[in-house]
Amino acid sequence: MDYKQFYLSALGQVNRKQWWLYLVLPILVVSVILSAIDKAIGTVDHESGAGLLSGIWALITILPSILVDIKRWHDRDKSGWWMLILVPIIGWIWFIIELGFLKGTEGPNRFGPPATA
Repeated sequence: MDYKQFYLSALGQVNRKQWWLYLVLPILVVSVILSAIDKAIGTVDHESGAGLLSGIWALITILPSILVDIKRWHDRDKSGWWMLILVPIIGWIWFIIELGFLKGTEGPNRFGPPATA
């Protein structure tokens, strides 16, 4: 799967390894670096605690994050709409457990063949 298909499409599936290594880890690392740069150059709003660069990064990554999360739900044989149900009702802890730690379905499911690492 090329990077356009991975980050800019909701079609297909993404396994746990791909989700952690190609979505969560890069976003966290860049967020930490940009937060440090924001503090160093003084672009942090002290009332909200948000920095200019890290805020722009958050806006840039929101759509790709949603699309990759939808594919991760597909690997679990669930619709991407589960994101809207679980996050507001059950919370982020279950979201992380479901996408980050629970194994996807064995073999093909209604969303297609399993993701390969």
